Order: sequence, then C-alpha cells, then structure tokens
Amino acid sequence: MFTMRPSTADDADSVARMIAARCTWMEQRGIESWRDSVDDLAAQAGNGYMWVLDHSGHIVGCTTVTTHAPPKDWTAAEAQQPSLYLFTTVTDPTYRAWKPGTLIAWWATNEAARQGRTWVRRGCFADRLVTYYQTQGFAVVKEQQRRAGHLYLLARRAERLDLDILH
Repeated sequence: MFTMRPSTADDADSVARMIAARCTWMEQRGIESWRDSVDDLAAQAGNGYMWVLDHSGHIVGCTTVTTHAPPKDWTAAEAQQPSLYLFTTVTDPTYRAWKPGTLIAWWATNEAARQGRTWVRRGCFADRLVTYYQTQGFAVVKEQQRRAGHLYLLARRAERLDLDILH
C-alpha cells in the first residue's frame, strides 16, 4: 500500500537516499541529474511543502506542493485560479513498476479536487518528461524560453479519482 503524507524533518536522510538513487539511474542513462542539489532538496523535508510517497515505511517519491503560482510562469489571471502546483517530483527507480510518479500526480489531482481547486499545474525542461506527464493527463499549456532552457508549463483539471492503491 502507498501513502502520500507531508514530509517531516526526520525524512530528510531517506529523501536524500531516494534522490541519490534517482540521480544514479539518470546518470547511467546520460540524463542530467540533481546530484549537486541532493542535500538542498532533501533539506526541504519538513518545510511544510514537501510531500512523500511512502510504501511500508520506505520513501519511494517526493514532490513539493504549493498553492501559489510562480510569477514568471503563470499570468495574474491564471494565478487567480485555485490550483495546486507540483515542483521537483522525484521517485525511486526501483519502484518503477508501480509508477510512483503517476501515483503522485493522481494523488495531487484528487487532492486538488478535494480542496475545491480547479487545476494541478507543473513545469519541466525535458521533452521526455512532457511525454510522461501527458500520460498522467497533463497537457502543455504554454512554453517559455529561460536561461536554464526551454520550459514547458502543463496543467490538468482537478478531479476526484479512485485511488485504491493510495491511502
């Protein structure tokens, strides 16, 4: 059984190990990783914004969830729409068969609906992630050129989903 829960400061070491495992997996495939940011990302555990996907006491994923739009990404009108925003979703590659990234996205979709929000939004710089996020029901809303690269901004409507695998 998988559970989404707010992270605690005590989760930082487990989150760091999980992110490091994802970095190794990415690097073995020639994909740029967060290796230089592992400690900074893990230090966000317990900050009130990071949520973790737990499987029997083992952290298999994390994401940062906010209710405020990044000002450079979304217009003032878009920012007024009640939404959840996902950032820095990372999953343990040894759990790929269970699609933990999809479980996190579906949890967010359901959670946004439960809270009465209209949208779940996220952004990414990688074409591969755009394709993956589209399988989760997200659509590209717009694109922007940034110093860090080409940014894709995606959204999907909040809705109640039957998530028997998540509790």
